[in-house]
Amino acid sequence: DFRLAIYDAARKLGFGETTTYGELARRAGHAGLARETGAALGANPVPLVIPCHRILAAGGKIGGFSAPGGSATKERMLAMEGVRVGPPPAAQASFGF
Repeated sequence: DFRLAIYDAARKLGFGETTTYGELARRAGHAGLARETGAALGANPVPLVIPCHRILAAGGKIGGFSAPGGSATKERMLAMEGVRVGPPPAAQASFGF
């Protein structure tokens, strides 16, 4: 079952480890199904067991989160694991020209 394969791949992510929906789909044997992976994780029945907060959108963007508080909760959970999501601090930002 597709959903179970995605959940199993997500459970293998360690504390503070992140990946993208597309990469998780590939690891689960379903390359090219990033959107479907997001939908499966959106239906995650046990977010504390299947750490869907560790899955990011392409480009390192936070992506969605179906638990109460949405993306803000996801960002806080990642921060507790030492993961920073979003633009770099101003001192590290690059110039756009």
